[in-house]
Amino acid sequence: MLDQLVESKSHAAEDTKRSGFLLTTFILMVTVLMSAWLYSLFAKDFGMGGDELSLETLVAPPVVEDEPEPEPEKQPEKQKDPNVDVRKEIIASMAETPPKIPDKPSVERNLIPPRDPNKYTVKGDVNFNAANAPPPDYRGPVNTGGTGSDSGATGQGGDAETGGGAPPPPPPPKKVIPKQISGGVLNGKATSLPKPPYPPAARAVRASGAVTVQVLINESGSVVSASAVSGHPLLRAAAVQAARGARFSPTQLSGQPVKVSGVITYNFVP
Repeated sequence: MLDQLVESKSHAAEDTKRSGFLLTTFILMVTVLMSAWLYSLFAKDFGMGGDELSLETLVAPPVVEDEPEPEPEKQPEKQKDPNVDVRKEIIASMAETPPKIPDKPSVERNLIPPRDPNKYTVKGDVNFNAANAPPPDYRGPVNTGGTGSDSGATGQGGDAETGGGAPPPPPPPKKVIPKQISGGVLNGKATSLPKPPYPPAARAVRASGAVTVQVLINESGSVVSASAVSGHPLLRAAAVQAARGARFSPTQLSGQPVKVSGVITYNFVP
């Protein structure tokens, strides 16, 4: 019993020393690792002082200005109606024959000036002489307020107070002429239609039949494009080559030359 107790106490002391040694060792290892980590963190060179770092001037991004609103299209000014002579009462001049005999003679001076026989005159509320009135046979719209045109040109319904003429009718639309028309089968319309050679490869296999070539003819009558759309494959190249050499008379529509599209058919017989 005593031997066991003594042995137990000795083991307990040894375990205590061992635990203390392990704890001390752990603390030292942790301290070393923390020190190494801190040293590497603060002593690491991040290149802040290297030659590759340069300070640049910071420039603010350009301000994008809103596009100005487009100016409204100016409407063409309407031609004003011409000014004409205006009289409170139309009185013939001394050079004219009076239209009627006065009802009663008078010796009082008439304050209304007589009309000019060479100018268009209308009756109104005032007496007004236009600077360049139209001739007396004028039949268009007029301006009796003096705010019209003095150019002598006939009016077209302007913005004057009394201008009431209607604007001229719009010109008739031009007839649209197509730039290209379809001519269908063009064999009979050609001025020159070369005959395609019979390819030796096609002759060897006795290939025959019709080959249809789609062509486009320009305004001068020359073939500008050709492509085979049907026929034996060994015969198509020869047909296209012959179609490119074909010539046609220029085609006109309403007096203007136009392009023509159509087909040329070649028959190959062995």
